[in-house]
Amino acid sequence: MHGATSAAAEQAEAARYALLRRLAPAMRHHLVVNLQPIGMVYELMDHRLRGPQPDLAHVQAGAHKIHGFAKAALHSCLDLVAWLAPDEPVSTPCRTGVEECMGLLASSLAFAGYAVRVDVQARSGEVSQSAVRHVLTAALVHCTDAVAAPAELDLSAVARPAGLEVTLAVRRVAGEGGNALAATYRPLAWPDVDALAGAEGVAIARIGEGMVLNFPWVHPPMD
Repeated sequence: MHGATSAAAEQAEAARYALLRRLAPAMRHHLVVNLQPIGMVYELMDHRLRGPQPDLAHVQAGAHKIHGFAKAALHSCLDLVAWLAPDEPVSTPCRTGVEECMGLLASSLAFAGYAVRVDVQARSGEVSQSAVRHVLTAALVHCTDAVAAPAELDLSAVARPAGLEVTLAVRRVAGEGGNALAATYRPLAWPDVDALAGAEGVAIARIGEGMVLNFPWVHPPMD
């Protein structure tokens, strides 16, 4: 029993590493979003300060913008660390968790030729943030690895008595594919998603080329 448990843990760790390697480009983009404007605002402030009569009001406004972007960048960095190594179990509202994962992957999926539709019907209740981050993103990456573009991804999330039920359906469509993304690491296979789901306590089942994920409630809906 101990050997089987150890093997499952090792498989989950390998799958988590592969997932993070695949997510690295999207994470890099999200970090840069708040860092790039800082240099632009600095150059504008420097230009104004070099003028014969610097407009201090505009300079002060620029300093406030830099402060805001720096705070946002710090938050992004700390959040990224939580993806890599969560300090403690954290719960997240259903909609927030799903939208975070979709927001991370939406641009790259659209660029690659996947049309994504999201319908989160669950209005309340909280699930494990780590579970949603790792299992849902792994499921999305796996489905797009398995089904070449062009394709449609339909994601729906509904509240059930035992937890949040997320259904991910994939449909091949006619037409030309999108821009193929350069492979940053190996494809994610079904055993990877299954291993991550087992490690996070998420029930998972295949439905055609998609799947159904059931995330247990940390805080059930009150309504």
